[in-house]
Amino acid sequence: GLVGSEMCIRDRYKINFSAPDELWRLLNMLSTLIISDLHLTNVELDKVKLFENFCNEHASKADQLFILGDLFNSWIGDDVSLSSYKVITSILKDLSEKTNVFVIAGNRDYLLSKNFEKASGCRLIKEPFELEHNSKKYLLIHGDSLCTDDINYQKLKKVLRNPIIQFIFLNLSKNMRLKLTGQLRKKSIEAQTYKSEKIMDVNQNTTDLLMSKYPGYDLIHGHTHRQNTHNDPNYTRHVLGDWSTQKGNAIKLDNKLEWLEIN
Repeated sequence: GLVGSEMCIRDRYKINFSAPDELWRLLNMLSTLIISDLHLTNVELDKVKLFENFCNEHASKADQLFILGDLFNSWIGDDVSLSSYKVITSILKDLSEKTNVFVIAGNRDYLLSKNFEKASGCRLIKEPFELEHNSKKYLLIHGDSLCTDDINYQKLKKVLRNPIIQFIFLNLSKNMRLKLTGQLRKKSIEAQTYKSEKIMDVNQNTTDLLMSKYPGYDLIHGHTHRQNTHNDPNYTRHVLGDWSTQKGNAIKLDNKLEWLEIN
């Protein structure tokens, strides 16, 4: 739980980590921003600008930023995608000099890897990530793992996340990778047209089961693009929305949890 925040503040403050009171005091001072589902591309430059403004005006003043997946609309391997997204990685690099940036991979950018970390100054973290903030506990995930009613999606995810499949894919040529990704995207969009809204949302039982393993935690996730706060009997579930070219949204954890609208 505390590890993420410890890493965050080790460089910034000279702390004696063996003195728990001092560490606790500092952790309670941290300010945190959380965003998800920006789906950045090289085409929607207004959205890249919106993200850059967010980094300069909001994120640079926070101690840490968590990005809960689908920062990029697609990522076909560090070797190819880094050169396509130089503008975005340099925005992140500038930000990472002031703020600790943590990234959970989403279903669009699950191939983010070590070279992305080097180029952007971000740190990739695995989900679920346990965040403790002001003696409150939050579980951070992308959110697609909760959409278990969408059986075809979960089957496809299992295949795409298989290390052998990924190894084969990353050894294909750039053009071949682009072609395959395009085909998958097309199939996904076609499938969404006949899937019900309910199928593409989180399954309540799956969510309850996950949260039963983390008593006392609240949940923060993205993926479904349905910005809202749900008060379930045992926990609160905060859902981040996606970003358009005109506006975005973020959760800010300071003394309390609040929503920011980014324009």
